[in-house]
Amino acid sequence: MRIHFFALCLVFLCHLLIPISIASPLVQDPEIIAQQVQESINNATKRRNLGYFSCSTGNPIDDCWRCDPDWANNRQRLADCAIGFGKNALGGKGGKIYVVTDPGDDAVNPKPGTLRYGAIQNEPLWIVFARDMVIKLKEELMMNSYKTIDGRGTNVHIAGGPCITIQYVSNIIIHGINIHDCKQGGNAYVRDSPEHYGWRTISDGDGISIFTGSNIWVDHCSLSSCTDGLIDAIHGSTAITISNNYMTHHNKVMLLGHSDSFTEDKNMQVTIAFNHFGEGLVQRMPRCRFGYFHVVNNDYTEWQMYAIGGSAGPTINSQGNRFFAPNDQFSKEVTKREDTPNSVWKSWNWRSQGDLMLNGAYFTPSGAGASSIYARASSLSARPSSLVGSITSGAGSLSCKKNSRC
Repeated sequence: MRIHFFALCLVFLCHLLIPISIASPLVQDPEIIAQQVQESINNATKRRNLGYFSCSTGNPIDDCWRCDPDWANNRQRLADCAIGFGKNALGGKGGKIYVVTDPGDDAVNPKPGTLRYGAIQNEPLWIVFARDMVIKLKEELMMNSYKTIDGRGTNVHIAGGPCITIQYVSNIIIHGINIHDCKQGGNAYVRDSPEHYGWRTISDGDGISIFTGSNIWVDHCSLSSCTDGLIDAIHGSTAITISNNYMTHHNKVMLLGHSDSFTEDKNMQVTIAFNHFGEGLVQRMPRCRFGYFHVVNNDYTEWQMYAIGGSAGPTINSQGNRFFAPNDQFSKEVTKREDTPNSVWKSWNWRSQGDLMLNGAYFTPSGAGASSIYARASSLSARPSSLVGSITSGAGSLSCKKNSRC
């Protein structure tokens, strides 16, 4: 009995300790990463202008894989296409293809063929779907490291229950999934690896919750109508790219940073690129704390309160976005400093470069105007905001067909 108890304790202790090393800060030079993003965008646009690919859009992520008619047999090539702070996310690259055949769910004893069974395995896996399906999870889907969830070629919805949690793990790619109507879960046991399950308290009801996660890439997903956030990243998460997503019908869209007192988020670095923030959105696109946030070539077609907000001194580098303000004269401002006096936020580095302001939209900048962090990060400018409509025209989950360009 003592041996059994000791073994259980050892497994539990290892489960707590291992993720700490996985999620250690992966701090990158934000100036270099922002410049690399600009280079990728510029190169993609040059190829488009020169006619190298008839399907090129000037979107460097899409132009990396969507022109390939054999994409279905080259799925793992996607892992080489990310840009920005999450560009090193491997997902399940190099691992086996795992096919989801069963939309059912069991939070503690998942069956082979279900999404949860693949997501919790220890080895790298590239998860695909046998057919269109709606998956209503009974509890949060606790991802294990080195996983890709790839919905291309099918119409997959994770909806109506708790949704995706990326906690103390790294190297996750989520691509081509419809995530909506996510609910709170918890006060239940949930398995997060083949060896371990544990008690989960009440969850927030996010679409995608990133908690002490690193090397994360969320691309071409459609997200709406969740209980809390559509995508939230907190507690020291970093090395994240959120790209080509279509977000609608939601209040608090995206929280990046846990609280004004959680200083570990100072190392958070997030790229937000080529997303379409669409109808029915209210605020937090994103709402940031402490870290560095590169917001580039996104299309903001609706907000009710504000688009980009923050507190606790985040650096916000806004480049080449299109902002269309609501008709409400009191909601024209793109930016909002949360619960902070002017005397404090005037030193925060918030910059707008090449953004297109429509219907009276305006961005309130702050910080040192000649700051080198912006001079170097902006040395290669984003694509003109006038091109944002075409760059983001394919935002959200795609209708890809095998044997043809996506």
